[in-house]
Amino acid sequence: MSTAPYLIGYARVSKGDDQSNAAQLRALTAAGCKRVFEESASGGRWDRPRLQEMIGQLRDGDVVVVWKLDRLSRSLKDLLHLMEKIEAAGAGFRSLTEAIDTTTPAGRMMMQMVGSFAEFERAMIRERTSAGLAQARLEGRLGGRRRKLDDKKRREIAESVVAGRKSGAEMARLYDVSEPTVSRIVAEYRQREAHEALA
Repeated sequence: MSTAPYLIGYARVSKGDDQSNAAQLRALTAAGCKRVFEESASGGRWDRPRLQEMIGQLRDGDVVVVWKLDRLSRSLKDLLHLMEKIEAAGAGFRSLTEAIDTTTPAGRMMMQMVGSFAEFERAMIRERTSAGLAQARLEGRLGGRRRKLDDKKRREIAESVVAGRKSGAEMARLYDVSEPTVSRIVAEYRQREAHEALA
């Protein structure tokens, strides 16, 4: 005859909040938790001591129970990482409010779906970032910002300074840029001219 799993509760409230763990404790006790780890810390923190202590003590067949998913973590990425650690210990996971139970086939499927959506979201973010960088390169932008001066203006600045028609300070005021920017433009122009002369 199979024995009932050992249920371990985890209750958390954020530091500085007026709320207490009382409602969570009642729900976890009613669910049959034999032991409850209580914590007062932000759900965005990974280094929560009671959470780490609980995970370190998990044994095969245990079930971690929370009142709501956000009690475990407010970050989907961290939530999935915690699920992996719980699963690696041979334990299950149950959320009372969302009715998720990874000890059942339906619960496992639900968490796999959540993981798939999270991976899809990460892939979409990477794709958008790559597309944005590619477009920036096409427009002559390297760090994301559009260049203030186009090639024609840069050439006018360099030629005016090199020919002695205007000073670097005058061109900086005229084109509303800094003097170091003008100096860089002139240096690039001279380097390019020297390279072309040698070619």
